Amino acid sequence: MEIKDCYNLGRITKAWGYKGQVVIFLDVDTPEDYAGLDSAFVEVKGKLIPYFFRIDSLNGNKAVITFEDLAAEQALALVGHELYLPLTLLPKLEGNKFYFHEVVGFRVIDEQWGDIGTLQTVIDYPAQALFQVMKNGVEILIPVIDEVIKKVDREQKTLFIAAPNGLIDLYLGDINK
Repeated sequence: MEIKDCYNLGRITKAWGYKGQVVIFLDVDTPEDYAGLDSAFVEVKGKLIPYFFRIDSLNGNKAVITFEDLAAEQALALVGHELYLPLTLLPKLEGNKFYFHEVVGFRVIDEQWGDIGTLQTVIDYPAQALFQVMKNGVEILIPVIDEVIKKVDREQKTLFIAAPNGLIDLYLGDINK
């Protein structure tokens, strides 16, 4: 399994108690969906290693886990490492809900400007995620908010948006609509 085929589930943040338990931070919208999780990949030196565990407690986005077949010292050595799961385990989203990785490469069609380019990536800043769209070598940054996203067409790989008034003008200026 390679990282490109997985999504980041979270991180092992610290030791818990003295029996080799650790706390994991689940970087997901609905942590309770993972209450029955019994394994994940841990990134160690750029490689994904499968580990089995049990969840001892789950409180919000934090869970206390005990690794199977690991001594306390071995479990503590994993603190600070990232956890991953295969992309195939992500629940399918419908309508205008999407995963950021899912829409990369989509054409972006604005209500006023029409085709404004291809979505290169979603920049996930803490305060605001942004679509990075490229049109003829020009970068256009568009906020990822419900009011902007009008339709996600997975079959046609197209994202229909209504960018805030004047935003695209800042990037494309006098280029013909």
